[in-house]
Amino acid sequence: MGGIQTIDVRLDAAHAGWRLDRALAAAVPTLSRERMKALIKSGAVVSGGTEIRDPALKVQGEEALRIAVPEPRPAHNEPQNIPLNIVFEDDHLLVIDKPAGLVVHPAAGNLDGTLVNALLHHCAGKLSGIGGVARPGIVHRIDKDTSGLLVVAKTDVAHEGLAKQFAAHSIGRRYLAIVNGVSKASHGTVDAAVARSSANRKKIAIVESGRGKRAITHWKRLEILEDAALVECRLETGRTHQVRVHMASIGHPLVGDPVYGRSGRTHGKILKELQFQRQALHAAALEFVHPVTKRRLSFSSPMPPDMQELFNALGV
Repeated sequence: MGGIQTIDVRLDAAHAGWRLDRALAAAVPTLSRERMKALIKSGAVVSGGTEIRDPALKVQGEEALRIAVPEPRPAHNEPQNIPLNIVFEDDHLLVIDKPAGLVVHPAAGNLDGTLVNALLHHCAGKLSGIGGVARPGIVHRIDKDTSGLLVVAKTDVAHEGLAKQFAAHSIGRRYLAIVNGVSKASHGTVDAAVARSSANRKKIAIVESGRGKRAITHWKRLEILEDAALVECRLETGRTHQVRVHMASIGHPLVGDPVYGRSGRTHGKILKELQFQRQALHAAALEFVHPVTKRRLSFSSPMPPDMQELFNALGV
């Protein structure tokens, strides 16, 4: 383990009313606001012997705080030569078309063979450090068994710029999903807050407004299939399992979804024949402003072969 650097900070009266992460980033310019936010959430900021874990806490001004900053240490992840489908790359970021089955970052049960391991090999370790040791370069993620487009930061400047766009919900993301049943409406919007399920921590559940994070999905039916439909989901927010939970909430869970789905006899038989063992979800389009060049970038990815095969099999 690396050592700890302790930084004592006294905020000025001019900081009164600011968010804690913003005030501390201004007081300690060597640490970015994103890094400061991560430190606060980890319990590294203390006031009067009490940990402060809310980056959005409004400061009064004149507070005395102590920050425990872990010394930089190399990622414990091993670079692994895992093939990547790179659709764009420059000095600041890259866009990956992730196959289904590839975990984004190491976690319990998946300590290697992840996208991070592949990135460490491809980028020779030159990835943004804001995500911490376990998640270098990772600005956002998609589920292991969801395929499609993902942007990765190679520099802290790119990471901060992309993180701001995600926070402002200004990044365009469109998913293709094959869902159970055919809705009466051709399009709609699900505006429902989500949070970890109190009954099962591995699941996400819809909760009352104010109890979870607001989540908004705009969906549109593209094709009618056999007791199923191809829909496009445009994300206004990007919460964990958002599309899967929202579509299930309106009675149209994703075909093949092992957590939120259901498969009738017809679908179950087809899924077995095709050996399709994942939720039918693909991140098909990604659009954002390059955080350094300020150019608007737009990328698209066709349905992968396994999902295209399922679409064909369900065709009417």
